[in-house]
Amino acid sequence: MIQKKTLHILNGMGMYKYFKKAHFLESELMIPFNEAMCYGNTCDDIFSDEFTEIRAKVHHITPAQYAEITLNPLQPLFYEDFNRIVLWFDDDMFCQINLLTILAWLDRTNFKDAIELQIVGDNFQSVGCFTLKPKGYYALYKQVLIHKKIPQDVHPGSLKKGIELYLNYLNKESELMLYIQKHQNVPAKELVLVLIENFKDYGLGDTQYLEIIESFRKKVFDMEE
Repeated sequence: MIQKKTLHILNGMGMYKYFKKAHFLESELMIPFNEAMCYGNTCDDIFSDEFTEIRAKVHHITPAQYAEITLNPLQPLFYEDFNRIVLWFDDDMFCQINLLTILAWLDRTNFKDAIELQIVGDNFQSVGCFTLKPKGYYALYKQVLIHKKIPQDVHPGSLKKGIELYLNYLNKESELMLYIQKHQNVPAKELVLVLIENFKDYGLGDTQYLEIIESFRKKVFDMEE
């Protein structure tokens, strides 16, 4: 029997470090996807030079820094052959849009084998498992991240929910933006901590929240002038 060559893709360095420290999957090849695809612009050609330029601007770093942080850990995915891929992602918006990006790339590169998706909860333990085929996820990526259109059928449910939150969260009537509007007098860094605690479904970090708050407050200030 031919042994399957397996790659585990983890959503970010936090999970990667936790798994390493816990000696979980220690005999397996693990790589982190260090991104926040739910925030900022992107393009059709995933992981291309154009993609790198765009995403580097989003993160306020150089393309070389982006390559070091995000692309270099993904080299096994780009250049080695695997017949088993396992994805480890939380069920929040942040992680699910990252998941969609990886699935889209696998679809576009014609990965034919089934993909195992492990949805993780607190302390990164698995709370659900799905078997997916990548076909169709590249079209979904373009529909959602490029054209900002709501798709009809999305599987699994965590991805459906993540997409719905993604397409709505920066609208001025979203629960998140209404909360930020209501708390304009709270210091930004203090408000960030409150948002992280109260809006766990979004999974955003302090960097994204700080930019959202500052952008909103600048618009308000400009309107008042």
